[in-house]
Amino acid sequence: MKNSKLIDIFKNGNIVVPLYLLKNYKELNLEMNEFIFLMYLYNLGNKFLFDPNKFSNDLGIDTTSVMNYIGILTEKKLIRVEVLKNDKNVMEEIVSLDDFYNKLTCLTIGNISKDDDGVDSNIFELIEKEFGRTLNSTEYEIIKAWLENNYNEELIKEALGEAVHNKVSSIRYIDKILYEWNKKGINTIDDLKEKKKPLNKDENDDIEIDTEIFDWNWLDEEDE
Repeated sequence: MKNSKLIDIFKNGNIVVPLYLLKNYKELNLEMNEFIFLMYLYNLGNKFLFDPNKFSNDLGIDTTSVMNYIGILTEKKLIRVEVLKNDKNVMEEIVSLDDFYNKLTCLTIGNISKDDDGVDSNIFELIEKEFGRTLNSTEYEIIKAWLENNYNEELIKEALGEAVHNKVSSIRYIDKILYEWNKKGINTIDDLKEKKKPLNKDENDDIEIDTEIFDWNWLDEEDE
């Protein structure tokens, strides 16, 4: 794959790239040539017809390279190719950049993935990995609020683990767990362990919080 062609297109100003994205594209886990291809798609709009031949002609690269880039960006959960019905009721393949805009939200709300020591936090990536999907902007804002309100990150991961164990891929479900724990004075992993410590078959008071949480009908909550 001749990446120099994409670099030349980029240098010649044929693709408009926001300066913020140029400075932070590595946060999207992209190589430069992948980023340039994504910016080409970005310039086409949020949703547009999937046309590898057009992409190939516009960029001066072969269709094999185009399909390779499409595959990479799809795998990295930055784009999706969807089959939708057009105005004439004809099914068409459409490229959607919704996932990219959700990722972009994470960047533009202020590089919030920093913990108190200034070390990059992986909480966003971890949740996306466990959920098997890209978080949306509302979910990012909820997670941001956890961090801004000094929720213990290890406790967040523990709540995530509870959600995954119960096969619930919902940020609101995790938020409910954290809220209930906070109400019970559980603010650290040690607090949680202490609450669960004196378990036996006849005394269930110490695990009451878990029962409350998992009886909560999260399906009634509005989808994120």
